[in-house]
Amino acid sequence: MGEIVKSIAVVLVAMLSGPGLAAPPAYPTAVAGNPFVDGRYADPDVAVYNDRYWVFPTSSRSYAEQTYLDAFSSADLVTWTKHPNVLTTANVAWARYAVWAPAPIQRNGRYYLYFAANDIQNDTQLGGIGVAVADRPEGPYTDAIGRPLIDRFVNGAQPIDQDVFIDDDGQAYIYYGGHGHANVAKLNSDMTSLGTFPDGSVFKEITPAGYVEGPQMLKRNGKYYLMWSEGGWTGPDYSVAYAMADSPLGPFRRLDKILAQDATVARGAGHNSALNIPGTDTWYTFYHRRPLNETDGNARYLAYDRMNFAADGTIERVKMLVRDNFDDNNAIAWKTWGGSWTASGGQYRAGHSYGGKSLLADNHTNAVLDADVTVTSGAGDAGLVFRATAAGAGTDTYRGYYAGITPAGQVILGKANNNWTRLGAAPMTITPGTRYRLRVEATGSTLKVYVNDMTNPKINITDGTYAAGSSGVRVYNAAAAFDNVSVTSS
Repeated sequence: MGEIVKSIAVVLVAMLSGPGLAAPPAYPTAVAGNPFVDGRYADPDVAVYNDRYWVFPTSSRSYAEQTYLDAFSSADLVTWTKHPNVLTTANVAWARYAVWAPAPIQRNGRYYLYFAANDIQNDTQLGGIGVAVADRPEGPYTDAIGRPLIDRFVNGAQPIDQDVFIDDDGQAYIYYGGHGHANVAKLNSDMTSLGTFPDGSVFKEITPAGYVEGPQMLKRNGKYYLMWSEGGWTGPDYSVAYAMADSPLGPFRRLDKILAQDATVARGAGHNSALNIPGTDTWYTFYHRRPLNETDGNARYLAYDRMNFAADGTIERVKMLVRDNFDDNNAIAWKTWGGSWTASGGQYRAGHSYGGKSLLADNHTNAVLDADVTVTSGAGDAGLVFRATAAGAGTDTYRGYYAGITPAGQVILGKANNNWTRLGAAPMTITPGTRYRLRVEATGSTLKVYVNDMTNPKINITDGTYAAGSSGVRVYNAAAAFDNVSVTSS
């Protein structure tokens, strides 16, 4: 199987099936929650090495602090292992800071990691795109040539944001470029030097309309797909567009935007890569995004969602979904107010409290919310919070709605505003220790609550007090376990 394993945008399909690598289910998104790893990271690139999926991101910090690269690996796209400091400036004499956008690839039995450093603004400054090499996917990677591989502006392209792609004929290419220009060059088989095109040139400009930075290349069914980022990386307009071509050199004519902010989920979604599960036609896009409750430009976190192709080969727009089955035994995206909360045993567990809640950073209006709810002890209730704002520690310290189940024999629905107003209730036998599927359908002022039976609502009322806000889970005078949480716009 030799040399294969694509960086970011591609993992060459059938040839990549490493020993022991079992294809995970075709997840609709990161079912154990986005962000899928803890910490501020951006610009993720991906690879499949032997029996694991690998993600190599930029550390999303100030330029001066960007002196290292971490990596993450997983056997199932659910549980991730952190590999810190796979590359540091200590192993690259010319790199000082702004170490960006690692691009991993395997060839000749070795592992290569391309990176940008120093954020050079002109050809008099030292820096650009380098290449490091290691004998293991987790490194440590060391500078392969002792200098940048690309150290100057060509065709107006800043030497950053590289992606490396090996075509079916064995020819390797490097795509790169910031400042609104993109180039492609050939890599020689040593992966540490640049080749030439038949006309004797080393670089060819391939800039498509709207291009800003972050090119990514993949190949599927004989077609070449170039993806890139548009907009400003600190703003909500950061996004991903793409083009298709019959050649790795283009021409690349912009077709559509495929990934952008969703005002209900996250802002600034961009600088993506694509992962193909070996031996399948299942694809995911890995990218970074900024939670709705963050304003710091460097508050970027890693996410992935399903990437689908239409029958004509075009890429459908990616939908950022909100799911968490807690199979990774963490609750990275959740923020708690009151009570004690732990993710363990594939569930999100709340200790007994009077009103402890945990919320996501979403902002849904019309939505369907689902969760498996188990009241584990106490005489109170547990359930879903929705359209919540102004959250704080305290029994009813938030503005929004809550639907729950109680062993006292009821399904309840009410609203809070530093006090509690019951809006509806329905009798139902609720047994402690038994799991129940709780669903809320909130459409305008119509609020419906279902338990187990998703055809006939237990509660159906009208109340338009709260229009939008965060979703989450809550307990009152009870302890509970939550699982399989999802929030879907309706």
